[in-house]
Amino acid sequence: MPVAGSTNDVSMYLQMMYIHTSMNASKQPRKTLRTDARTLVEACAGWNSRLAARRITQFLDREMASCGLTAAQLGLLAQIAAASDDTLGALARRTGLEQSTLSRNLRTLQGEGLIEITVVESDLRRRAVWLTETGARRLEAAIPVWREAHAKLAERLSPDLARRLADEAESLIGD
Repeated sequence: MPVAGSTNDVSMYLQMMYIHTSMNASKQPRKTLRTDARTLVEACAGWNSRLAARRITQFLDREMASCGLTAAQLGLLAQIAAASDDTLGALARRTGLEQSTLSRNLRTLQGEGLIEITVVESDLRRRAVWLTETGARRLEAAIPVWREAHAKLAERLSPDLARRLADEAESLIGD
């Protein structure tokens, strides 16, 4: 019969403590900056949407390299060609870009002779943008390449996933 305080009692006590400790440890992970950061990275809509956008853009840029336009440049050219309001302010609103970012991106297209930016005659404070003939031809030639790239993308991602995300994110403007 074991005596209180004997080696068997201590051994039994240590086993019980180990079982109790390991059971509690598995229920609640230790909270650290690293675990909080992992949770943030895994759950953050802002981070994950930016990551997805970068990956999609990189994929499209690779697929469209032959036409000499990036996905961002092609998107800007298409926005310019598709819209009836040709002012820079309207283009900035449609693209969700800050005016300075938009101007920087347009300067590249202007330098390649794909667009023209001019002052609006009726309001010298406003500027308008439109495709040059070279820009229209470049956009027209790039559209079939874009269609093929988009078809490849659709094999991996739902075709309307990005559109739904953009549409639903519209509700965040002005919050």
